[in-house]
Amino acid sequence: MRDVAVGFGLGFLVAAQLGPMSLFLIRCTLRGGLRAGIAVGAGIAVVDALYAAAGAAGAAPLLAVDALRVGLGLLGAAVLGVLGARTLLTAVRVRARQEVAADVASPVRAFGAALAGTASNPATIASWAAIFAAASVGTGAAAPALVAGVGLGSATWVSALVAGVALGRRALGRRAVRAADVLAGGALVGLAGMLGYRASVDIM
Repeated sequence: MRDVAVGFGLGFLVAAQLGPMSLFLIRCTLRGGLRAGIAVGAGIAVVDALYAAAGAAGAAPLLAVDALRVGLGLLGAAVLGVLGARTLLTAVRVRARQEVAADVASPVRAFGAALAGTASNPATIASWAAIFAAASVGTGAAAPALVAGVGLGSATWVSALVAGVALGRRALGRRAVRAADVLAGGALVGLAGMLGYRASVDIM
């Protein structure tokens, strides 16, 4: 149980860092409500747990293979770029009052987008490998329990964030929704550019 608690703390603290996918989660909750937000949070937590498991299993050295690293980097940049562009397009439609049904993602679509967006940066496997190495040495915790705790911790944080945003959703107007679209879309496009740049540098 102690090992799960250590993993829980790691997963919670890592997930609590505000980043592009956190902004995307807030945006989807504002647009689609509690169900869409929970779907995005579930997608984020699933990938966090999978990448943590990959890091614990020693998959990080695979990222040292140039062709694999570059290929994953370019693929991740493309996925994030598309996701970000679609989010920014929604902001334009909101401003023009020309929203379409597809702009409010269904829980299934939201879950898929979260999976793709969170998985688009496989370099996090190396980060989790380092975290697990430090946690194992410092606490003697077993990897399976740590991974389970990471998944629970990540899920707890995103659920709390979704609940908070959902509670305040009714009090926010169209401007807040559009601002969330712009912030999330811009952050995703920015991360896509960073990943694409890193991949292009590796090619050279």
